[in-house]
Amino acid sequence: MKATAAVLYAPNEPLVIEDVEVQSPGPGEVQVRMHAAGVCHSDLHVMKGDQPLGTPIILGHEGAGIVEAVGKGVSSLKEGDSVVPIWRMSCGQCEYCLSGRPALCDVGTQMRFTGLMPDGTTRFHNAKGDEIKHYAGVSTFSQLSTMPEGCAVKIDSSNSLTDAALVSCGVITGYGAVFHSAKVKAGSTVAVFGAGGIGLNVIQSARLAGATEIIAVDTFSSKQVHAERLGATRFIDASKDDPVAAILDLTSGVGVDYAFEAIGHPEPIEQAYDVTRKGGTCVVVGISAPDTKAKINVNALVYAEKTLKGSIYGSTRPRIDIPLLIDLANRGKLELEPLLTKTWPLEKINEAYESLERGEVARSLVLPQESA
Repeated sequence: MKATAAVLYAPNEPLVIEDVEVQSPGPGEVQVRMHAAGVCHSDLHVMKGDQPLGTPIILGHEGAGIVEAVGKGVSSLKEGDSVVPIWRMSCGQCEYCLSGRPALCDVGTQMRFTGLMPDGTTRFHNAKGDEIKHYAGVSTFSQLSTMPEGCAVKIDSSNSLTDAALVSCGVITGYGAVFHSAKVKAGSTVAVFGAGGIGLNVIQSARLAGATEIIAVDTFSSKQVHAERLGATRFIDASKDDPVAAILDLTSGVGVDYAFEAIGHPEPIEQAYDVTRKGGTCVVVGISAPDTKAKINVNALVYAEKTLKGSIYGSTRPRIDIPLLIDLANRGKLELEPLLTKTWPLEKINEAYESLERGEVARSLVLPQESA
């Protein structure tokens, strides 16, 4: 079948909007018609060449849609089901999946870095017949996407697909970083470096966990209103003030119990670690270039017994956590409306990314089924 998609042919070039051929699902696969896809920094890293991947490739890893067709052997989904694609497929059989850490699944990891399906092939081709790679197995920047059954989680059809798209990456990653990776305790103090799509959800999840002081840090002062709306008690404009000095001043020189870095740059990683108090935990969530290194005071790591850890996809279990988060949103415990600043038709996806780079949005979505 033909579908319109945004294709990256080379880093630092605009995405090309064109019709592509999408193969029907094979055994164990489903085809999803995408209704919403998130505009996220993770895709931008690939577009800028910070995360080198083979091209041409259809990006997009956050989204929601409806199952168009299913292949042989598919048992958990049927045509017409509303689904959330997950960009870390869990095979259910490797040691990580079996030990409750599906974000580290070997098959999902292989798909992420090869741009291919588990069988080593692709389901996308352009008008010339050239193969187009998948991104994280889901490629949500296409009107239609064929993916493994393990890449899609069924949700109740009564739920908004735009809300569900927000949950599929930004919300679940921020939530998981707080509840699974850091295990934030009620009454604690928290600092969040980066108030973008992930950071804002770290903030509101820290609020849900009962943190009493939540300090947001960003270089865009425009992020303050979003951060405070979702639970930040303080905001530090890092373009004007030294966040380390400011946070230590706010905490009487002690530092915070939990610090989160949601950008992926060395400096804020170092700053987050430096404001973590003795016995505290620093969690790095931001995606960095492969060769990124940060300078950490190892002496402080030992003598202060700090914990420094990474968190991919919030260390979550998507098949459990996505329905949980949607339920929390339906009950008014989790806020989704403040996260969505703007929607765009797929044809204007390059404009959407320019807006993201300028810091104009909290989160935005492209709507592949809508025309400009």
